[in-house]
Amino acid sequence: MNDKPKGTDANSSADKKTKHNKYTDISGVEIIAEENFRVMSPGRMVAKRFFRSKLSVIGLCMIIFVFLFSFVGPLIVNVTWGYGETQVFKIERISSMVTTASFEAADGKDYNYYDESQSHVYFKAPISWDHWLGTDTSGFDIFVRLMYGGRISLVISFLVVFLETALGVLFGGLSGYFGKWVDQLIMRIVDIFFCLPGLPILLILSATIASIDAIPPEHRIYYLMGFLTFIGWAGTARLVRGQILMLREQEYMMAAETTGIPARKKIFKHLVPNVMPQLIVTMTLGLGGIILYESTLSYLGLGVPFPRAAWGSMIALADPSKGQEILANYPNMWVPAGLLIIIAVLGFSFIGDGLRDAFDPRMKR
Repeated sequence: MNDKPKGTDANSSADKKTKHNKYTDISGVEIIAEENFRVMSPGRMVAKRFFRSKLSVIGLCMIIFVFLFSFVGPLIVNVTWGYGETQVFKIERISSMVTTASFEAADGKDYNYYDESQSHVYFKAPISWDHWLGTDTSGFDIFVRLMYGGRISLVISFLVVFLETALGVLFGGLSGYFGKWVDQLIMRIVDIFFCLPGLPILLILSATIASIDAIPPEHRIYYLMGFLTFIGWAGTARLVRGQILMLREQEYMMAAETTGIPARKKIFKHLVPNVMPQLIVTMTLGLGGIILYESTLSYLGLGVPFPRAAWGSMIALADPSKGQEILANYPNMWVPAGLLIIIAVLGFSFIGDGLRDAFDPRMKR
């Protein structure tokens, strides 16, 4: 009865178990039956629930596309065409004589005047094989700048979310574990941060940073995102604090108390890992919000400075206050950037919803 069942090998024996059930037939003879079943780890169960959802898979495909487009796309374009982010495309056009004028100068001689066109920037070019989405008002290739703009949005969003989570876990863990005056102090600070209006403060801070000559223009967006991190950790801290208040009363934490391990290990080795599923869902859903924040700042001219690209600044070309020409006649300059923002935000939202359902043990679908 201890022989290994047929169809199993050394690699799969860890995942399969053999269950022995005893049955008694009508004549009273005892029958022992074997039932093979597979034991799944919690990680595999979460992955199975996640990939069972069609929206989760669609969101994952969206994010993979955005990452490949933003980080691998420029490398392919550079090898194929040699285009860069700030490369201006010009066309040399020296036309024949346009107008001719003859006049007598002050020295008494007759001179002929010729009006000829000179080289100029090839801006607002139509869609072609060389420029798949044309060129913008400055002669930059729109398709290439979309790729580099995605790099800015994704890198900033991931940096902000990870820093927010780190601060939230630190302060939320201390507040939830120690309680008493520590909890009161940290939670009152969290309440203050919740009362701060984010966008108006960012506008004021941007004007202040712009007046400081020691800060390069290309670094201003990172200072603004750092401030956004500073005011955005409060939500994560409140989430972690609530989870730890519940978990610290569990049996395994009471057993950890008897072992005498320090509070640091109890917080970051036993409590925080049990909060990670909720943190992963919160981080995933927060990425889309940071991308929208960065795009809004770039649209308002507070993000990445010209000539570097950002999705928000590319949409700003169609600002109605600057005229209706781009908005009405050149959709290739601003529609693709808006579509990429929608794809990125929807992709992170779908993944966040899928992870929330996958980590929930009550979900049986």
